[in-house]
Amino acid sequence: MNETPANSQTIDPQSLDPQSLNLRDIHLPDPISWWPISAGWWLVLGALVLLLIVIFIGRKIYKSRQLNRDISSEIDHIKKQYSQNQDKSQLAKSLSIILRRASISFYPAKDVAGLTGESWLTLLDQSHAKPLNKLCFQSDIGEVLISAPYQSADSLADYDSAALIRLCESWLLSKHSQTLPQKNKVMTS
Repeated sequence: MNETPANSQTIDPQSLDPQSLNLRDIHLPDPISWWPISAGWWLVLGALVLLLIVIFIGRKIYKSRQLNRDISSEIDHIKKQYSQNQDKSQLAKSLSIILRRASISFYPAKDVAGLTGESWLTLLDQSHAKPLNKLCFQSDIGEVLISAPYQSADSLADYDSAALIRLCESWLLSKHSQTLPQKNKVMTS
């Protein structure tokens, strides 16, 4: 019993020519490339760049404030040392040293390192951003900074140590520009 299909038109596979069927090969899609990257990766890249900028700026701010932290720490140490030993000579020497070190950090060393006497006190007064009431370096209080480092404790005249500490602390913790006033650049002793 050989059944024949209802459709008597059967196709002989031998008689078919593949060219006549107009078939095409299967083409696979191109592999996924890394570029251009998708929007999610752009966001990650942007966040990474932003994070690096924030770290850079934060580090720069931290370093710029390091000098003020060091100065504050040194002032606290000087005050503590003075409260323990009440040595006015050592207080004046310590304040004079920290003023010199800070001024060399604030301004070019070639402009301030060689200043002595009245020109040194003039620099301190002119570069003081927030001078205290009636307190200035070119006064009896400030004059102690010139003579005290070179005198013994016995020969040092009595002075108002609290006023000297306030004056020096005010100058040290005030904001300083990177340039000196023009008057001081010419004046050297």
